Amino acid sequence: MDPLPLSHRRLKVLFAVTEDWYFWSHRKPLAGLLLESGCDVSIATRFNRHESQLRAQGFACDAVPFERSLRHPLRDLRSLFRLWSIVRQRQPDVVHLVSLKPILLSILALTMHRRTHFVAAVTGMGYLFSSQDHAAKLVKHALLVLLRWVLLRKNVWIIVQNRDDQSLLAVHRLGRSERTTLIPGVGVDLEQFNCDAAEVVAAPIVVLPARLIRDKGIEEFVQAARLTKREIPNTRFVLAGAEDPDNPAALAKDAIDKWVREGLVEWWGHRNDMVEVYRQATIVCLPSYREGFPKVLLEASACRRPLVATDVPGCREICRNGINGILVPARDSMELANALICLIRDPDLCTRYAEAGRRIVESEFALTRIAEQTLDFYRQFCDSAK
Repeated sequence: MDPLPLSHRRLKVLFAVTEDWYFWSHRKPLAGLLLESGCDVSIATRFNRHESQLRAQGFACDAVPFERSLRHPLRDLRSLFRLWSIVRQRQPDVVHLVSLKPILLSILALTMHRRTHFVAAVTGMGYLFSSQDHAAKLVKHALLVLLRWVLLRKNVWIIVQNRDDQSLLAVHRLGRSERTTLIPGVGVDLEQFNCDAAEVVAAPIVVLPARLIRDKGIEEFVQAARLTKREIPNTRFVLAGAEDPDNPAALAKDAIDKWVREGLVEWWGHRNDMVEVYRQATIVCLPSYREGFPKVLLEASACRRPLVATDVPGCREICRNGINGILVPARDSMELANALICLIRDPDLCTRYAEAGRRIVESEFALTRIAEQTLDFYRQFCDSAK
């Protein structure tokens, strides 16, 4: 992979992410390009799986006891002070805050270190904005007040991943438009994620690669499997993802086991070899309620797989209806099943969508392109502060 231009060197960048596995899967390729380009890159996160691997690849690592849920306020307070301490010690040019929790817990650091630039990466408006739960709506209003205060600080800049979220920020008066930029996703390594178009097989495989939470549309996926199997009985439906007990929308393992026993779905669990998962798939499906920019659809398109996704923010950024996939209404199992049946019965259409998806990714979402956009954004405010 070609290095980024020499003009983009020697910035000190600190990524603050709740979990090391999330950094590993979603941010490491981008951070790796920054590292290759001469930036000093450090990571503040809760380490469970990848600390030694990240250190071996040249990243400085600082542990923060982040909790992704809102159920442990005392731990959140510890994380708030720990993040402030790391910023004071590292003295980065840029603190890149990934998702809502690090953004909120940066409040002390960004107040005390006013010459440091904080980038709030809004990776989708999440459970609080997609949930119909009454309690979630109450919490949302309280968090909006705090989030509005954080994002209006003069040393805070914002990255959104889709235009819907950009508009939502404006509606809620979160941040300033002149300090907000749209960078679509985290990019994809075109060399790593590259497969031939799927072959026609006797038992087509529909894969939903996602954590086991309701907001990914898993219950609708299972119902669509039930409907599809009535028409095409040999179709295999696969859930490829881990449990997520910290998420308020987590599905119980008993429910997954019941669906597996009924023969509706297979559960492959967490997979590190996602290219192989896409290679086995006939169709990749994500019936999510809302996304920032779904990495799995990006990777699947790069691997020449047709998509079926919901017509919601994030998904429609990469799944282009009638071009590389089919968009269906959210929470609609019947329409989801109809779209899947349409593609399974039309291999030529699958091939056309697959090749179109690869072309879209190559022209718009290559990892190097996204990294250059990110560095240009950093330079925009770092250079103006000199």
